[in-house]
Amino acid sequence: MAFLFHIGFLEVTPVDLLDIAIVALIIFQLYKLMRGRVAANIFLGVLSVYMVYLVVRALKMELLSSVLGQFMGIGVIAIIIIFQPDIRKFLLMSGNSASLTERLIHWFIGKKEIKSTAINMNPIIETAKFLGASNTGALIVFARNTDLKFYIESGDMLDAEISKRLLISIFQKHSPLHDGAVIIVAGRIKAARCILPVSDQLDIPARLGLRHRAAIGLTEATDSIVVVVSEETGEVSLAVHGQLINKLSKAELKTKLNYFLYEESTDQPKETAEETLEA
Repeated sequence: MAFLFHIGFLEVTPVDLLDIAIVALIIFQLYKLMRGRVAANIFLGVLSVYMVYLVVRALKMELLSSVLGQFMGIGVIAIIIIFQPDIRKFLLMSGNSASLTERLIHWFIGKKEIKSTAINMNPIIETAKFLGASNTGALIVFARNTDLKFYIESGDMLDAEISKRLLISIFQKHSPLHDGAVIIVAGRIKAARCILPVSDQLDIPARLGLRHRAAIGLTEATDSIVVVVSEETGEVSLAVHGQLINKLSKAELKTKLNYFLYEESTDQPKETAEETLEA
C-alpha cells in the first residue's frame, strides 16, 4: 500500500487518515449529543484516560499500561451504566436514519408512504388557552415514530377521543389524573397521569420546574412533541428535539404543531428545526 508521508517511525497511509477521520467524527457526534449535560464531563474524563492509556502503551510502559488496561476493561461496563440514556438516544437517532432508508426503498419500489393520522388541533389549542388563563399546569404528549408503550403503561389507560372537556377535566387540580402527562397516539388519548423522564441538562433556566424538565427529557429520549402549560405563569411552551420554545400564542402553537407533526421529517437536523421555530 502506498504511503502518504512519514512521521518519525510512523508510516501514514490513506486508510489511516480515513480511520482517524471516522473516529474523530464519532467522538464529535457523541460530544454534541451530551453537550451541556453532566454526562459530558464524564465523557471527557473517560476520553482523557483512554488517550493516556494509548500513549503509555505506545511507549511500552508495561506496568502503567497493565494498570490502565484493567481500568479500561472495567470502565466499559461502568460507561454502559452511566451513559444508558445517551446510548438510548444515539440508538434512536440511528433508528430514525434506518427509517429514512426504508422510506427511500419504498419510494424506489413504488410503495406509498403511510401518512400520520390527522389530529384535530382545535381541542388541544383551546385546552391550552383555557388552562393557561387559569394557571393550571399541563403536559400533552404527541407520539410520532417512537413507541411510547413504556411511558403509556406508567399511567392510567383511557383510549378516548380527543376533546376539550376531557382534557380540561383531566388537568383540573383536584382531578386524580392531573399529576403527570397525557399521551396522544394516532389521534386518540391513550393514557393520562403518565410519568416522563426528567432532563439533566445543565443550562435549563432555574425558573423552569419539573414539568418543563420532563417535557424536555422526553423529547431528548424520543421524537415526541410535548405541549407544556406552566402552572406558575400560564405560559404555553412546546418541547421538541430536546429544546423548549416559550411563550407561544394560539396561532403560533397551532402552526408549530402542524409543522412538526405533518411537515417535518423525523430525520431532519435539529438545527434546521430550531431555525423554523425562530422564523
